[in-house]
Amino acid sequence: MTGTQLTKPPTWYKRSVFYELNVRTFYDANEDGVGDLRGVLAKLDYLQDLGVDTIWLLPITLSPLRDGGYDVSDYYAIHPDVGTLSDFRQLVDAAHQRDLKIMVELIPNHTSDQHPWFQASRDPAHPEHAVYRDFYVWSETDQRYRDARIIFLDFETSNWAYDPLRKAYYWHRFYAHQPDLNYDNPQVQRAMMRVIQFWIDQGADAIRVDAPPYLYEREGTNCENLPETHAYYKRLRAFVDAYAPGTMLLAEANQWPEDVRAYFGDGDEFHMNFHFPLMPRIFMALAKEDRTPIEAIMARTPDLPDICQWGVFLRCHDELTLEMVTPEERSFMWEYYAPEERMRLNLGIRRRLAPLLDNDPRRIRLANSILLSFIGSPVIYYGDEIGMGDNIWLEDRDGLRTPMQWNSTTNAGFSTAPAEKLERPVISEGDFGYLKVNVDLQLDDPGSLLNWMRTMLQVRKQHLAFGEGKLHLLRPANRAVLAYVRSHETGNLLVLNNLSSQPQRVEVDLSDWRVSCLRDACTGCVRQVVPDADIVFNLEGYQYAWWILEKEN
Repeated sequence: MTGTQLTKPPTWYKRSVFYELNVRTFYDANEDGVGDLRGVLAKLDYLQDLGVDTIWLLPITLSPLRDGGYDVSDYYAIHPDVGTLSDFRQLVDAAHQRDLKIMVELIPNHTSDQHPWFQASRDPAHPEHAVYRDFYVWSETDQRYRDARIIFLDFETSNWAYDPLRKAYYWHRFYAHQPDLNYDNPQVQRAMMRVIQFWIDQGADAIRVDAPPYLYEREGTNCENLPETHAYYKRLRAFVDAYAPGTMLLAEANQWPEDVRAYFGDGDEFHMNFHFPLMPRIFMALAKEDRTPIEAIMARTPDLPDICQWGVFLRCHDELTLEMVTPEERSFMWEYYAPEERMRLNLGIRRRLAPLLDNDPRRIRLANSILLSFIGSPVIYYGDEIGMGDNIWLEDRDGLRTPMQWNSTTNAGFSTAPAEKLERPVISEGDFGYLKVNVDLQLDDPGSLLNWMRTMLQVRKQHLAFGEGKLHLLRPANRAVLAYVRSHETGNLLVLNNLSSQPQRVEVDLSDWRVSCLRDACTGCVRQVVPDADIVFNLEGYQYAWWILEKEN
């Protein structure tokens, strides 16, 4: 293996805070209008000072870029826009010197239709057709697997597309330009093993596995979460554990919690998976000023093997998905958070965190209080630490992936290239324009969101209960307050979140923890309490509080 290797405790990812960034719009180091790996390298000190631990790079491999790089045309090559393999290894080495880890993407479900494998598979006259003929799912009819849902309803009407060269249909669970690989073919299984080995060799500490539920197809099923899929991922995990112990696998299975549980196996499949259904319910609870949606989804959330962890997030590079809610809840969310049709995409909402929360500093801090103190390892989406906005007039999800706003200079300090050469336009107008929202301005402001995030990340690091502890939901009578205890052998913390814009009084029962006093985790202020009596808190609108529970002697 190449590159500098970090010593990785077996469950390092439990105490990690992840930072998701789009390389192409983060920072342009070679002044061509496209962000690159050297640009990420140039900003490592910023990320280290922010307090994150693992940098998640959105796709960087060769691609026609019809789907943000998730349409891979070569698993082993870096897209020349963002750099070279040498640049990647330099980034890994520099990150490891700062005790930062790097997570890359694996897209096992499909490739681009421009991938050489597909070109050989579709063309009977291709010299390698015999090798790749069965690398994809082909059919003489488009009537197979009719119980499988269509995921991108805004773009596709079928999971099959006809190829005139091969004179057959190929299967695609996403866009028609992304044919699905055929995992019934052992050669495909081995090929993906070699891909993951390659990126481990380049120094990656973690692999995010895109769209894991869809590897296999079987008649009479919805072609999701099939036993064959889990069997393959267990093989993949066994290989990774043997080849590079400490490398973490993160699944992106957008499913109900009880269905996602299978992706952890007995601690022998994925180390982590995103808790997709939790995310919209945080926003639902904020909108309704009632914690009930969060309690309801947590009641459906099973315990995990000790080695496993949830990944939690508020926003990401995709739309705020509303697949895992009821039709009535979806309508409510659309009306509340996406009143304009342009704000909606597929079954979701294409908006960033700050616009979703009306750019209200109190609500943004409250949402992040939940993110940083609830179950799992939090993921921060680039720019959300400064309250960046979105551009709903760009196509598809591009409005969520605009250039990072570094300062007040041309192009928000992202690039010195002419504006017309930028990957995407910077946000230049309104309350989210880069003259009002940028890193440099907030670094100079002690009360800024950026400096608040830095402080809260430091506080989080001081308490293992947040990353590795158990979650105990409390149920005070006042449903406007989300209250819970994070418990760990090293200490316990009480977290209070007022979901309402109005002041709230709440009584909390902490008798199970034999508390003698409370210490504010952020300020150090101490509050004495009467043992075995409910504790009364008066919270301002959207106020949060993190209290260290100190026990009786």
